[in-house]
Amino acid sequence: MKRINQYILFVSCLVLCTLSCTNPANEVPFPAPASTNARGIKYPVVNADNSATFRVNAPSARKVQLDLAGFTDMQKDESGIWTITTKPLVPGFHYYSLIIDGCLAADPSSESFFGIGRMNSAIEIPEKGVDFYLPKDVPHGEVRMKYYYSGITENWRTTYVYTPPDYDSNPGKRYPVLYLFHGGGEDETGWTLQGKADLIMDNLIAEGKAEPMLIVMDRGNAVNPNSISPSRPSGTPAQGTRSFDGLFKTFREVMIREIIPVMDSSFRTIPDREHRAIAGLSMGGFLSFDVGLNNLDKFSWIGGFSGSSLIRSDEEMKTAFNGIFNDPLSFNEKVNVLFLGVGSEENSNTRNFSDLLTRAGVKNTCYMSQGTAHEWLTWRRCLHEFAPLLFRE
Repeated sequence: MKRINQYILFVSCLVLCTLSCTNPANEVPFPAPASTNARGIKYPVVNADNSATFRVNAPSARKVQLDLAGFTDMQKDESGIWTITTKPLVPGFHYYSLIIDGCLAADPSSESFFGIGRMNSAIEIPEKGVDFYLPKDVPHGEVRMKYYYSGITENWRTTYVYTPPDYDSNPGKRYPVLYLFHGGGEDETGWTLQGKADLIMDNLIAEGKAEPMLIVMDRGNAVNPNSISPSRPSGTPAQGTRSFDGLFKTFREVMIREIIPVMDSSFRTIPDREHRAIAGLSMGGFLSFDVGLNNLDKFSWIGGFSGSSLIRSDEEMKTAFNGIFNDPLSFNEKVNVLFLGVGSEENSNTRNFSDLLTRAGVKNTCYMSQGTAHEWLTWRRCLHEFAPLLFRE
């Protein structure tokens, strides 16, 4: 028996050694369960060519479809298992749903994420050779929840706050703050669950590439219940207009009068404009420009990812934000960084706005994420580029 146990141990060591030699660090063996699967669930799996195979146990169903960038019929086997293998998918994070006999459903094999205005399943396609948003053996911060009551919206709101690794161990230290906002149809959980903002910051701080900072992730939607019109909710711009003021008026009030004071009183912030930044993706990018550029006494670092401005001409530049861009020298003195990020496969609005700013003498940084569209991989990359620029002396 002893000799048998020794033989088993030898074979096990040999197998482990072989696997470690043939699968270097950060190389995923294929096919592999998606990292977005519910714990312990094998399918969906990601294949070597970046395609994905999905399986659904629905023996009584007459028709099952996969809704992943379009509807595709799944095939049923004799045991009632429906299966499909997709075409190769681009790396990154993709929402999907199931359509079972006409009923929209989340995949019970996947974790669920709030996006597109509802809970969805999702699949992560690994980006080969890239790990800046993956967990590493470095000191990790925490994401905390803070409840507060909004007198403006007359309801309870929740903020998620990233605190850097030394926040608790260094109680005498105060920190700069980045206010970071999600896109349309998403919520305050997005930058943590889909965007991996905490892991991005952990890795940047460990590498000495970013200053330790707090990141406040609040819900970018706010409605004043006392100003709702029967025909159109207050704060919604009239059809055909491109108005920041109407779209974000209530949230701007919540941000300045409630969120910032709550964060400054609840966490060890450095409560001045030189240590306060604001950024967001898509709708959150528009929001960050609206709040930031209308309150330069509060913010000196501003970023927009795939949604930085509705300004599309020199004439609109002259009147935007009360003519703030008409005095570029003053603007450049007040704003340390004005960052515009966009995927190379998106429309040209962000790049055109950067050109308008440059022609007007307004300093800005324009970053393009190569090969990505309006998606979380673009925004992870944008944060990875933006954060190292912040709070540098």
